[in-house]
Amino acid sequence: MFVALVPPPDVLAEVEEAVEPLRRDWPELTWVEPANWHITLAFLGEVPDKARAELGVRLARAAGHHEPVTLALGRSGAFAKPGRAVTLWLSLRAPARLARLAGSLAAGARRAGAGHIDERPYRAHFTLARSRKSAEISPLVEALSGFEGTPWQATSAQLFESHQGPPLRYEPIEDYPLGRRG
Repeated sequence: MFVALVPPPDVLAEVEEAVEPLRRDWPELTWVEPANWHITLAFLGEVPDKARAELGVRLARAAGHHEPVTLALGRSGAFAKPGRAVTLWLSLRAPARLARLAGSLAAGARRAGAGHIDERPYRAHFTLARSRKSAEISPLVEALSGFEGTPWQATSAQLFESHQGPPLRYEPIEDYPLGRRG
């Protein structure tokens, strides 16, 4: 399971327009399907059934402590390690409070007894493609370096459950509004 933000359809359409011509030229990469595009806030791993009710309560509380935030997708980049997977992503023009939101959600999930919470420092990004082996993708990063997405306001975080494929599918489970309810 994981908690994520999903950009609105018009923002996703902009990404698809920029990425679609590149997919054909880079068939060796595993491209994320547009239906699965999201911005991960907290990776939870396997969540025990006994923790699920408390998880929803804790995530709703954490989200409620953070106001909606204006975000925009931006230039591309890549994560790479020798002999490991390469990830192509778009940056996220976001205030530092997005990292605080991610930290609050992870802490809430931890308190609820969720599975394995990713403890690495939060780096906001929007994954486009992966490769199982190191690949020279600098031309692809360059091709997307000028991408500037339309800003949007994130008003809720969503809990998703991963269903391994094929095809890989992310099922939305619950929605948690950002900001205090009045």
